Amino acid sequence: MTSVAASRAQATPIAGRWLQLTLGVVCMVAAANIQYAWTLFVPEIQKTFGWDRAAIQVAFTIFVVTQTWLTPIEGHFIDRYGPSRVVMAGGFFTGLAWVINSYATSLTGYYLGAVVGGIGVGCVYATCIANALKWFPDRRGLAVGLTAGGYGAGSALTILPIASMIADGGFQKAFFIFGLIQGALIILASIGLRSPARGEVIFSSKVLQSRRDYTLPEALRTRVFWVMMVMFTCTVTGGLMAVAQLGVIAQDLGVKNFQVNLYFFAMAALPFALMLDRIMNGISRPFFGWISDRIGRERTMFIAFTLEGVGIVALGYFGHNPWAFVILSGIVFLAWGEVYSLFSATAADTFGSAHIGKIYGVLYCAKGVAALMVPLGNVLMQATGTWATVLYTVAIMDLIAATLALTVLRPMLIRHHAANGTVPANAH
Repeated sequence: MTSVAASRAQATPIAGRWLQLTLGVVCMVAAANIQYAWTLFVPEIQKTFGWDRAAIQVAFTIFVVTQTWLTPIEGHFIDRYGPSRVVMAGGFFTGLAWVINSYATSLTGYYLGAVVGGIGVGCVYATCIANALKWFPDRRGLAVGLTAGGYGAGSALTILPIASMIADGGFQKAFFIFGLIQGALIILASIGLRSPARGEVIFSSKVLQSRRDYTLPEALRTRVFWVMMVMFTCTVTGGLMAVAQLGVIAQDLGVKNFQVNLYFFAMAALPFALMLDRIMNGISRPFFGWISDRIGRERTMFIAFTLEGVGIVALGYFGHNPWAFVILSGIVFLAWGEVYSLFSATAADTFGSAHIGKIYGVLYCAKGVAALMVPLGNVLMQATGTWATVLYTVAIMDLIAATLALTVLRPMLIRHHAANGTVPANAH
């Protein structure tokens, strides 16, 4: 009887945590378009108002900076008020952002929409990631990968409908309609979110995980945190630049309107690449997260970052070929999306989950630093006359991060856990 009771006690939280994971994924899918569908709107905004492309892309930078740099503050609210309220507020601001964009007639209007969207998506993203990390310490890579994958692949479901609405009804209508839909979905899903109670989690038997919960000031005083910050910045820059500039790069390479014919359907190269990229981006997060649960975070980082660096170099060299553009952009996104699962899982393994909302919130600011470099991509391209220079630069950053994963981060983490007396559960 005791054994049966124990089994039932453990079955309930495990079943409940999958519901929490599902709700988090739904919220992330609904929030994804603000970042990943932006590239569809930039040419239309430029054609309508005649503004400089770099000036329009400042809105993207503002969005990412707002989303990332406010994350530590949002982490404080997560710890204080719980996930449901924070995500609900995020849903409201996420929907409001695109409504603002639908009425905007000046750059200032789009910049305001970017700020509001950054606040909304930041609340959703930070909360859902933190909740996955807390519910699944035994499968952190997979759980946070699935959650982040919802954000990375979510827009794949709506790329074609948004593109179709832009073509038929104008980009303002697309902003308004999809803004309302996205905000409503997030608010509805947020109602069921909650944090785990004590005893509802199981630790990993394969990955070193701290049983000590670091506070944010304690984490910031460790060298391993800042090594992760540097690596995160290096790796996120290339993928973020591709997200914001892929439509522009396709246009400048002359492949944007090329029809990709797969016999059973045909589609222009850019929408096809965007759809494929979202799928690959989403797959990469749980896939590499699952791998990291088995072979370790640092080894997985080395494999993924190296693949991304090589893929970006190839895109710069072969991107004038439409088929190569589609395939290589998919490889780049496959190898880039996992940064959000690997670094968040590593942070929780290293510093515990009690304050992970704030700790990963500060680490996630690396994305904001990288976003500042996105407009510089246009400047560098205009100065050199080719996107190859930009792509080769970020590829070098990826390869540097891959090297640091094995030569610096791995031995540093081993020393960090040894100092805390942490040993793998299967070593007992």
